[in-house]
Amino acid sequence: MLRKRTNGREDADNGNKPERKKTPEDYSVTGSTVSQKSCWAVVSFWMKVLLFVIFTPAFLNYASLQREGQVLSPTDAHLIDIGLGEKIHLHCKGHGQPVVILDAPAGMSSDIWFHVQESLSFSTKVCTYDRAGLGFSRRALQNETTGTEKVWRLSTTGRMVDDLHRLVKAADLATPFILIGSELGTLNGRFYSHIHDTQVSDLVLIDPIPEDVFEEQKWQQFWYSQLIPSLQMMQFSAAAGLSRLLIILGVLKPLIQGEHISEELLQRQKYLLCNPAHQSAAVDEHFFLNESASQVSEISRYKPLSSKTSVHVITGESFDDQLPSDLNRVLAELQSKFLERSYPNANRIQIHGADRHMIYKNPSSLIKHLHKLVAQRQTNQQRQ
Repeated sequence: MLRKRTNGREDADNGNKPERKKTPEDYSVTGSTVSQKSCWAVVSFWMKVLLFVIFTPAFLNYASLQREGQVLSPTDAHLIDIGLGEKIHLHCKGHGQPVVILDAPAGMSSDIWFHVQESLSFSTKVCTYDRAGLGFSRRALQNETTGTEKVWRLSTTGRMVDDLHRLVKAADLATPFILIGSELGTLNGRFYSHIHDTQVSDLVLIDPIPEDVFEEQKWQQFWYSQLIPSLQMMQFSAAAGLSRLLIILGVLKPLIQGEHISEELLQRQKYLLCNPAHQSAAVDEHFFLNESASQVSEISRYKPLSSKTSVHVITGESFDDQLPSDLNRVLAELQSKFLERSYPNANRIQIHGADRHMIYKNPSSLIKHLHKLVAQRQTNQQRQ
């Protein structure tokens, strides 16, 4: 009985025990927990927004590139398999001989020759091509090569000339031909003419690059501290899908414009501006330009140019407004010394009011001289 009463008393005591009042510290802990959850929710939301903003333009750009790459390639062009896992985009127009082959400046596709090719094709067969990695050409993967890169590094003149030689053979282009190059194309043209001299009747150098230009500290600093980083930013912008947005906003525009430019050509230029593979190859060609110049210098000493190859040099009278004035003077002085030293007997032509961008900024004056050259070579061939 006594035990029961004791238990009953304890139960009563437990049942009537008042609840502990919450202290201000308890409310502080609860508020802190809610605040942390709310903060993490906000952070998580903005992280998702950030990821969406970062990856969506890149994804949409990639999807658009897949479709545009199939639609925008010129219908009368060909993708030539030259071996070593490389396929080169070749675009020939017109008929007749001598064949004219055009080699573009550093980092530019064959579209840069649009005006020149359109005009000269009325007189003879004119071929442009995209170097490996540029435009619509396919660059070899590392595991597809056969060791050629151990002799000539990818994106250097030696490798480009090897590609061009295999392209000429694979496409069965008639030789000897007229080889016309601008800027980096002049290095390629010189290298090719010295090695395969029987295949080149005329070598045309438009604004040639002096071999020793990178020995100048000012030029080297400009090239690697300003120009290369700007090209790398273009590559990043293309990969991130930002270039497409900038084109839509009208901030980024194609190089070749005008009333006579087709919508297809404009869209193709925009496609290449948004294509990270093309932009990557452009960066590589500029980065290794110094090595390309060294290769040409060495091959020129090893094998002089044949006396049967006529050399023509075309330069502009005006300085490049995209370069600082001191660099323009340095480049002009080095170019003059180089031509006197390497090609003293070359036919030299200076075009009034033109600069080193003449092939797309001032093509009419350039085309006039090229027409004369083609006509002269055709006359000589008929006499023979």
